Amino acid sequence: MSTPTARPATLEDVARLAGVSRSTASRVIAGTGFASPAARHRVTAAAEHLGYVPNAAARALVRGAGVRLVIAVAGADAGVLDDPYVDRVVAAAARVCAPHAVGVALEWLSLTEPAGLRRLGEDRSVCGVVLVNTTETVLDAVPATLRGRVASIGIGSATVPSFDVDNGGGADAVLRHLYASGRRRIAMITGPRWLSCAERSVAAYRAVTAAAGLPVRLVAGDFTAAHGRRAALEALTRWPDTDAIFAISDAPALGAIAALGGRGIRVPHDVAVAGFDDIPYAAISTPALTTATHPVARIAAAAASAVLDNQRVPPVTAFPSTLVRRESA
Repeated sequence: MSTPTARPATLEDVARLAGVSRSTASRVIAGTGFASPAARHRVTAAAEHLGYVPNAAARALVRGAGVRLVIAVAGADAGVLDDPYVDRVVAAAARVCAPHAVGVALEWLSLTEPAGLRRLGEDRSVCGVVLVNTTETVLDAVPATLRGRVASIGIGSATVPSFDVDNGGGADAVLRHLYASGRRRIAMITGPRWLSCAERSVAAYRAVTAAAGLPVRLVAGDFTAAHGRRAALEALTRWPDTDAIFAISDAPALGAIAALGGRGIRVPHDVAVAGFDDIPYAAISTPALTTATHPVARIAAAAASAVLDNQRVPPVTAFPSTLVRRESA
Protein backbone atom coordinates (compact mmCIF):
# COMPACT_ATOMS: atom_id res chain seq x y z
CA MET A 1 0.00 0.00 0.00
CA SER A 2 1.23 3.48 -0.76
CA THR A 3 1.68 6.01 2.01
CA PRO A 4 -1.00 8.72 1.94
CA THR A 5 0.29 12.13 0.95
CA ALA A 6 0.18 14.64 3.81
CA ARG A 7 -2.48 17.29 3.29
CA PRO A 8 -1.41 20.93 2.91
CA ALA A 9 -1.46 22.97 6.10
CA THR A 10 -4.54 25.12 6.63
CA LEU A 11 -5.06 28.43 8.36
CA GLU A 12 -6.72 26.54 11.21
CA ASP A 13 -3.52 24.49 11.65
CA VAL A 14 -1.47 27.68 11.86
CA ALA A 15 -3.84 29.22 14.41
CA ARG A 16 -3.84 26.06 16.54
CA LEU A 17 -0.04 25.81 16.61
CA ALA A 18 0.34 29.53 17.33
CA GLY A 19 -2.27 29.42 20.07
CA VAL A 20 -4.39 32.20 18.58
CA SER A 21 -7.84 32.46 17.04
CA ARG A 22 -8.37 31.82 13.37
CA SER A 23 -9.31 35.48 12.82
CA THR A 24 -6.04 36.63 14.42
CA ALA A 25 -4.05 34.23 12.25
CA SER A 26 -5.94 35.47 9.20
CA ARG A 27 -5.16 39.12 10.00
CA VAL A 28 -1.46 38.34 10.42
CA ILE A 29 -1.22 36.32 7.21
CA ALA A 30 -3.19 38.91 5.22
CA GLY A 31 -1.29 41.81 6.76
CA THR A 32 -4.51 43.62 7.70
CA GLY A 33 -6.05 44.60 11.03
CA PHE A 34 -4.59 44.57 14.55
CA ALA A 35 -2.53 41.81 16.14
CA SER A 36 -0.01 42.09 18.97
CA PRO A 37 3.69 41.77 18.15
CA ALA A 38 3.81 38.50 20.13
CA ALA A 39 0.86 37.06 18.21
CA ARG A 40 2.39 38.12 14.90
CA HIS A 41 5.64 36.38 15.82
CA ARG A 42 3.88 33.13 16.83
CA VAL A 43 1.70 33.08 13.72
CA THR A 44 4.64 33.77 11.40
CA ALA A 45 6.73 31.06 13.07
CA ALA A 46 3.86 28.56 12.92
CA ALA A 47 3.22 29.27 9.22
CA GLU A 48 6.90 28.79 8.42
CA HIS A 49 7.11 25.58 10.46
CA LEU A 50 4.04 24.08 8.79
CA GLY A 51 4.93 25.32 5.29
CA TYR A 52 1.61 27.09 5.09
CA VAL A 53 0.88 28.68 1.68
CA PRO A 54 -2.00 31.20 1.74
CA ASN A 55 -4.77 30.60 -0.75
CA ALA A 56 -4.55 33.49 -3.21
CA ALA A 57 -8.23 33.31 -4.02
CA ALA A 58 -9.28 33.37 -0.37
CA ARG A 59 -7.01 36.32 0.39
CA ALA A 60 -8.36 38.25 -2.57
CA LEU A 61 -11.92 37.65 -1.38
CA VAL A 62 -11.03 38.85 2.12
CA ARG A 63 -9.62 42.05 0.63
CA GLY A 64 -12.69 42.41 -1.59
CA ALA A 65 -10.37 42.41 -4.61
CA GLY A 66 -12.06 39.57 -6.49
CA VAL A 67 -10.50 36.58 -8.20
CA ARG A 68 -11.88 36.73 -11.72
CA LEU A 69 -12.10 39.21 -14.56
CA VAL A 70 -15.32 38.84 -16.53
CA ILE A 71 -15.36 39.33 -20.31
CA ALA A 72 -19.00 40.30 -20.90
CA VAL A 73 -19.96 40.03 -24.57
CA ALA A 74 -23.16 41.71 -25.77
CA GLY A 75 -25.12 40.05 -28.55
CA ALA A 76 -28.55 39.10 -29.81
CA ASP A 77 -28.01 35.55 -28.54
CA ALA A 78 -25.35 33.42 -26.86
CA GLY A 79 -23.98 32.42 -30.28
CA VAL A 80 -21.90 35.60 -30.16
CA LEU A 81 -19.57 33.77 -27.77
CA ASP A 82 -18.51 31.47 -30.65
CA ASP A 83 -16.90 34.35 -32.57
CA PRO A 84 -13.12 33.73 -32.92
CA TYR A 85 -12.68 37.42 -32.08
CA VAL A 86 -13.97 36.67 -28.58
CA ASP A 87 -11.43 33.84 -28.23
CA ARG A 88 -8.63 36.32 -28.97
CA VAL A 89 -9.94 38.79 -26.38
CA VAL A 90 -10.14 36.09 -23.70
CA ALA A 91 -6.64 34.78 -24.47
CA ALA A 92 -5.11 38.27 -24.26
CA ALA A 93 -6.92 39.02 -21.00
CA ALA A 94 -5.78 35.70 -19.53
CA ARG A 95 -2.14 36.57 -20.21
CA VAL A 96 -2.59 39.84 -18.33
CA CYS A 97 -4.45 38.22 -15.43
CA ALA A 98 -2.16 35.23 -14.85
CA PRO A 99 0.59 37.09 -12.93
CA HIS A 100 -2.12 38.51 -10.63
CA ALA A 101 -3.56 35.04 -9.82
CA VAL A 102 -6.81 36.23 -11.39
CA GLY A 103 -8.92 34.00 -13.61
CA VAL A 104 -10.95 34.99 -16.66
CA ALA A 105 -14.64 34.21 -17.07
CA LEU A 106 -16.78 34.66 -20.18
CA GLU A 107 -20.42 35.74 -20.05
CA TRP A 108 -23.08 36.68 -22.59
CA LEU A 109 -25.02 39.91 -22.17
CA SER A 110 -28.42 40.02 -23.81
CA LEU A 111 -28.95 43.17 -25.86
CA THR A 112 -32.45 43.55 -24.44
CA GLU A 113 -31.71 42.47 -20.85
CA PRO A 114 -28.18 43.58 -19.87
CA ALA A 115 -29.22 43.64 -16.18
CA GLY A 116 -26.69 40.87 -15.52
CA LEU A 117 -24.16 43.67 -15.04
CA ARG A 118 -25.82 44.52 -11.72
CA ARG A 119 -25.22 40.97 -10.53
CA LEU A 120 -21.56 41.17 -11.56
CA GLY A 121 -21.19 44.44 -9.69
CA GLU A 122 -22.45 42.82 -6.49
CA ASP A 123 -20.36 39.65 -6.86
CA ARG A 124 -17.33 39.88 -4.54
CA SER A 125 -15.48 37.30 -6.61
CA VAL A 126 -15.44 39.67 -9.62
CA CYS A 127 -12.48 42.05 -9.67
CA GLY A 128 -13.69 43.79 -12.82
CA VAL A 129 -15.45 43.58 -16.18
CA VAL A 130 -14.36 44.13 -19.77
CA LEU A 131 -17.30 44.82 -22.06
CA VAL A 132 -17.23 43.62 -25.68
CA ASN A 133 -19.64 44.65 -28.48
CA THR A 134 -20.71 47.51 -26.25
CA THR A 135 -23.93 49.40 -26.99
CA GLU A 136 -25.53 52.48 -25.46
CA THR A 137 -28.04 50.20 -23.70
CA VAL A 138 -25.22 48.20 -22.13
CA LEU A 139 -23.43 51.37 -21.01
CA ASP A 140 -26.63 52.65 -19.42
CA ALA A 141 -26.92 49.38 -17.49
CA VAL A 142 -23.45 49.58 -15.89
CA PRO A 143 -24.10 49.92 -12.13
CA ALA A 144 -22.27 52.33 -9.86
CA THR A 145 -20.76 49.30 -8.09
CA LEU A 146 -18.66 48.57 -11.19
CA ARG A 147 -17.35 52.09 -11.76
CA GLY A 148 -13.59 52.22 -11.62
CA ARG A 149 -13.29 48.54 -12.52
CA VAL A 150 -14.93 48.31 -15.91
CA ALA A 151 -13.64 49.05 -19.42
CA SER A 152 -15.14 48.74 -22.87
CA ILE A 153 -13.79 47.34 -26.10
CA GLY A 154 -15.96 49.50 -28.32
CA ILE A 155 -17.83 52.67 -27.43
CA GLY A 156 -17.50 54.06 -23.91
CA SER A 157 -19.00 56.73 -21.67
CA ALA A 158 -18.01 59.30 -19.06
CA THR A 159 -17.58 56.49 -16.52
CA VAL A 160 -16.52 53.61 -18.79
CA PRO A 161 -13.24 54.10 -20.71
CA SER A 162 -13.12 52.86 -24.28
CA PHE A 163 -10.38 50.81 -25.96
CA ASP A 164 -10.84 50.11 -29.66
CA VAL A 165 -9.31 50.01 -33.10
CA ASP A 166 -9.64 52.95 -35.46
CA ASN A 167 -11.78 50.89 -37.79
CA GLY A 168 -12.93 54.03 -39.60
CA GLY A 169 -9.33 54.83 -40.50
CA GLY A 170 -8.63 51.23 -41.51
CA ALA A 171 -11.76 51.08 -43.67
CA ASP A 172 -10.79 54.37 -45.31
CA ALA A 173 -7.33 52.96 -46.19
CA VAL A 174 -8.84 49.82 -47.74
CA LEU A 175 -11.44 51.72 -49.74
CA ARG A 176 -8.91 54.22 -51.06
CA HIS A 177 -6.74 51.28 -52.14
CA LEU A 178 -9.69 49.78 -54.04
CA TYR A 179 -10.36 53.12 -55.72
CA ALA A 180 -6.67 53.62 -56.59
CA SER A 181 -6.62 50.19 -58.23
CA GLY A 182 -9.41 51.25 -60.59
CA ARG A 183 -12.50 49.91 -58.82
CA ARG A 184 -15.50 52.19 -59.24
CA ARG A 185 -18.54 50.10 -58.27
CA ILE A 186 -17.74 49.01 -54.72
CA ALA A 187 -20.31 47.21 -52.58
CA MET A 188 -19.96 46.97 -48.81
CA ILE A 189 -21.09 44.13 -46.54
CA THR A 190 -21.95 45.91 -43.28
CA GLY A 191 -22.03 44.69 -39.69
CA PRO A 192 -25.02 44.33 -37.34
CA ARG A 193 -26.95 47.59 -37.13
CA TRP A 194 -27.13 47.39 -33.32
CA LEU A 195 -23.33 47.59 -33.00
CA SER A 196 -22.46 51.28 -32.86
CA CYS A 197 -18.71 50.94 -33.47
CA ALA A 198 -19.37 49.11 -36.76
CA GLU A 199 -20.99 52.28 -38.08
CA ARG A 200 -17.58 53.96 -38.23
CA SER A 201 -16.65 51.68 -41.15
CA VAL A 202 -19.94 52.46 -42.88
CA ALA A 203 -19.32 56.18 -42.38
CA ALA A 204 -15.86 55.80 -43.95
CA TYR A 205 -17.42 53.97 -46.91
CA ARG A 206 -20.01 56.72 -47.40
CA ALA A 207 -17.34 59.42 -47.18
CA VAL A 208 -15.05 57.79 -49.76
CA THR A 209 -17.86 57.04 -52.22
CA ALA A 210 -19.27 60.56 -51.85
CA ALA A 211 -15.89 62.21 -52.39
CA ALA A 212 -15.23 60.09 -55.49
CA GLY A 213 -18.78 60.36 -56.85
CA LEU A 214 -19.29 56.58 -56.63
CA PRO A 215 -22.63 54.81 -56.12
CA VAL A 216 -23.50 53.65 -52.59
CA ARG A 217 -24.10 49.89 -52.44
CA LEU A 218 -24.68 48.62 -48.88
CA VAL A 219 -25.72 45.06 -48.04
CA ALA A 220 -26.64 44.19 -44.45
CA GLY A 221 -24.46 41.51 -42.90
CA ASP A 222 -22.69 40.35 -39.77
CA PHE A 223 -19.29 38.92 -38.84
CA THR A 224 -19.76 35.39 -40.22
CA ALA A 225 -18.52 33.74 -43.41
CA ALA A 226 -21.98 32.29 -44.03
CA HIS A 227 -23.55 35.73 -44.13
CA GLY A 228 -20.67 36.96 -46.27
CA ARG A 229 -21.57 34.31 -48.86
CA ARG A 230 -25.21 35.39 -48.93
CA ALA A 231 -24.41 39.10 -48.94
CA ALA A 232 -21.96 38.79 -51.85
CA LEU A 233 -24.55 36.99 -53.98
CA GLU A 234 -27.16 39.57 -53.00
CA ALA A 235 -24.81 42.37 -54.08
CA LEU A 236 -24.24 40.76 -57.49
CA THR A 237 -27.97 40.17 -57.93
CA ARG A 238 -28.81 43.79 -57.14
CA TRP A 239 -25.81 45.32 -58.95
CA PRO A 240 -24.39 42.89 -61.57
CA ASP A 241 -21.65 45.36 -62.54
CA THR A 242 -20.10 45.37 -59.05
CA ASP A 243 -16.31 45.26 -59.39
CA ALA A 244 -15.28 45.21 -55.70
CA ILE A 245 -16.65 44.05 -52.35
CA PHE A 246 -15.48 45.43 -49.02
CA ALA A 247 -16.62 43.48 -45.96
CA ILE A 248 -16.85 44.74 -42.38
CA SER A 249 -14.47 41.96 -41.28
CA ASP A 250 -12.39 39.15 -42.72
CA ALA A 251 -14.81 36.28 -42.11
CA PRO A 252 -17.57 37.64 -44.38
CA ALA A 253 -14.90 38.70 -46.89
CA LEU A 254 -13.68 35.10 -47.06
CA GLY A 255 -17.28 33.96 -47.40
CA ALA A 256 -17.68 36.38 -50.30
CA ILE A 257 -14.59 34.94 -52.04
CA ALA A 258 -16.06 31.44 -51.69
CA ALA A 259 -19.43 32.55 -53.09
CA LEU A 260 -17.83 34.30 -56.06
CA GLY A 261 -15.66 31.29 -56.82
CA GLY A 262 -18.74 29.09 -56.78
CA ARG A 263 -20.24 31.28 -59.51
CA GLY A 264 -17.10 31.17 -61.62
CA ILE A 265 -16.27 34.79 -60.85
CA ARG A 266 -12.54 35.38 -60.56
CA VAL A 267 -11.04 37.27 -57.63
CA PRO A 268 -9.58 39.82 -58.14
CA HIS A 269 -9.78 39.81 -61.95
CA ASP A 270 -13.56 40.18 -62.12
CA VAL A 271 -14.36 41.35 -58.59
CA ALA A 272 -11.85 42.47 -55.97
CA VAL A 273 -12.55 41.53 -52.33
CA ALA A 274 -11.18 43.09 -49.15
CA GLY A 275 -11.89 42.73 -45.46
CA PHE A 276 -10.88 44.07 -42.09
CA ASP A 277 -9.12 42.41 -39.09
CA ASP A 278 -6.16 40.57 -40.67
CA ILE A 279 -7.00 37.28 -38.99
CA PRO A 280 -4.34 34.54 -39.38
CA TYR A 281 -6.27 32.76 -42.15
CA ALA A 282 -6.36 35.93 -44.27
CA ALA A 283 -2.71 35.46 -45.30
CA ILE A 284 -3.17 31.85 -46.46
CA SER A 285 -6.59 32.01 -48.12
CA THR A 286 -6.86 31.58 -51.88
CA PRO A 287 -6.35 34.25 -52.98
CA ALA A 288 -4.70 35.82 -49.94
CA LEU A 289 -7.00 38.50 -48.53
CA THR A 290 -6.33 42.22 -48.71
CA THR A 291 -7.39 43.68 -45.37
CA ALA A 292 -6.49 46.12 -42.57
CA THR A 293 -4.93 45.32 -39.23
CA HIS A 294 -6.88 44.98 -35.98
CA PRO A 295 -4.57 44.58 -32.94
CA VAL A 296 -7.11 42.65 -30.86
CA ALA A 297 -4.55 41.28 -28.40
CA ARG A 298 -3.10 44.72 -27.66
CA ILE A 299 -6.54 46.26 -27.23
CA ALA A 300 -7.81 43.51 -24.92
CA ALA A 301 -4.58 43.56 -22.89
CA ALA A 302 -4.83 47.33 -22.44
CA ALA A 303 -8.46 47.11 -21.33
CA ALA A 304 -7.76 44.26 -18.90
CA SER A 305 -4.70 46.04 -17.47
CA ALA A 306 -6.68 49.23 -16.90
CA VAL A 307 -9.27 47.28 -14.91
CA LEU A 308 -6.82 45.18 -12.87
CA ASP A 309 -4.47 48.04 -12.05
CA ASN A 310 -7.28 50.57 -11.52
CA GLN A 311 -5.43 52.88 -13.88
CA ARG A 312 -6.45 56.41 -14.75
CA VAL A 313 -6.82 56.28 -18.52
CA PRO A 314 -8.15 58.65 -21.22
CA PRO A 315 -11.86 58.30 -22.04
CA VAL A 316 -10.93 56.86 -25.45
CA THR A 317 -7.82 54.91 -26.46
CA ALA A 318 -7.76 54.27 -30.22
CA PHE A 319 -5.31 51.81 -31.78
CA PRO A 320 -4.30 52.49 -35.40
CA SER A 321 -5.21 50.20 -38.29
CA THR A 322 -3.03 49.86 -41.40
CA LEU A 323 -3.63 48.47 -44.87
CA VAL A 324 -2.32 44.97 -45.68
CA ARG A 325 -2.14 44.49 -49.46
CA ARG A 326 -2.49 40.95 -50.77
CA GLU A 327 -3.76 39.20 -53.90
CA SER A 328 -7.54 39.54 -53.48
CA ALA A 329 -7.61 43.27 -54.24
